[in-house]
Amino acid sequence: MDLGISGKWALVCGASKGLGRGCAEALVREGVNLVVNARSADALQQTAAQLREEGARAAGAAPQVIAVAADITTPEGRAAVFGAAGGPGKDFDIVVTNAGGPPPGDFRDWDRDAWVRAVDANMLTPIELIRATVDGMAARGFGRIVNITSSAVKAPIDILGLSNGARSGLTGFVAGAARSSIAARGVTINNLLPGRFDTDRLVGTINAAAAKTGKSVEEVRRMQQAAIPAGRYGTPQEFGAICAFLCSVQAGYMTGQNVLADGGAYPGTF
Repeated sequence: MDLGISGKWALVCGASKGLGRGCAEALVREGVNLVVNARSADALQQTAAQLREEGARAAGAAPQVIAVAADITTPEGRAAVFGAAGGPGKDFDIVVTNAGGPPPGDFRDWDRDAWVRAVDANMLTPIELIRATVDGMAARGFGRIVNITSSAVKAPIDILGLSNGARSGLTGFVAGAARSSIAARGVTINNLLPGRFDTDRLVGTINAAAAKTGKSVEEVRRMQQAAIPAGRYGTPQEFGAICAFLCSVQAGYMTGQNVLADGGAYPGTF
């Protein structure tokens, strides 16, 4: 299927590894030009080089890939992304928001500063990126914003209280913003909710669960995968494919949705 987005510009945050990289790979294979962002310069530059090669193989003509190593959760980081030489400024057609989740733990141990950091990274930063780009998208008649959040928005995880709270706040904001006047101007905003995917973030939560329960890491992994109807963890590549579809012209009638990708783990009807 031709997703109809070749030649467009996308910003993909947290793109050096994991789910963000999966999204970047899927988009570049569709011929999308990328500004990729992450904090680690070395890892990001290596990823950017590989994305250029991937795009050239899959799309024929190599899409542009610009790497901007910066902390997207800060005003300075966002300014660096929007000011990247050779990039589109703020005129992105596609924005994939993604920031590292806050640490797991016990809510009794989190002070106000911990909550502020979580809300700033996982709620306010996506809102700032939306605010900076959405009007330009509406003026051009096309825009796709995908927020990588978490399945914990639907089924909270006890040790991820910071993430549960901050991401739920973003979900409520998107529910209103996606249904504003931009919906009739070709702009969609959706949330993509990952369950357990085989990433570095998963390793952190497994280690925390093992420490809390006294079980081994291997035992926690086996128990988790056995509880997923698909019988396994997801891969960043299949997550990226879902993201690319949400960015496509075919997905223009989907907005304000929370798209759950968890191998069937969530047991609810809605």
